[in-house]
Amino acid sequence: MNKYDLLIKNGMVHTAVESFEAEIGVSEGKITAIGQNLGHAERVIDADGMLVLPGGIDAHCHIEQESSTRIMTADDFYSGSVSAAFGGNTTFLPFAAQHRGQSLREVVDTARERARNKAVIDYGLHLIISDPTQNVLEVELPSLIKEGYTSFKVYMTYEMLKINDREMLDILALARRHGALTMVHAENNEVINWISERLMQRGYNAPKFHAVSHSPVAESEASRRAIDLAR
Repeated sequence: MNKYDLLIKNGMVHTAVESFEAEIGVSEGKITAIGQNLGHAERVIDADGMLVLPGGIDAHCHIEQESSTRIMTADDFYSGSVSAAFGGNTTFLPFAAQHRGQSLREVVDTARERARNKAVIDYGLHLIISDPTQNVLEVELPSLIKEGYTSFKVYMTYEMLKINDREMLDILALARRHGALTMVHAENNEVINWISERLMQRGYNAPKFHAVSHSPVAESEASRRAIDLAR
């Protein structure tokens, strides 16, 4: 009787802390043993001369996500997860983006429904909060954090996504209370608009001037402000 469903032999195993030659035994889709001379398996992969690595985790991707202008990304959960798997990733965390007027709970439910029967790898959701209403802050977000949605992103720029400093303070305070992680897109919106207007007035409207309008000054000021607000 075979001891494992799958046995990977003769490969160089790399973990986060060390590298060594070993066999890997897999049963019912899970690694159950790493060692030498593990025995027989229904299927054997000879990894001689190859590296055997843990699956990657892509923590920042846009899959079947509507933009603030309601344009859908090209990849859905099937094509995106298949691409991720071919790249060696076994988990990804696409964004679930709230747009103004939307319930955060409905945003999560919609994303989960889109992923249902499509994702071929493990997935989580990384929330984007653009409308932190009282109901979002007092009811929806604490409940979602308890369910495992423990990271979310906020924007300091982009007219349809940005929140103000008071709203950021509310979100940062909530994250601290509940042990969640806040990611900040830190750029000063007014600096970007000020530079953009002057570029347009001078006829500098080619795509390359997008980078010019997003000045390092806009990033450094907003980053310092976000850090100060988080203290």
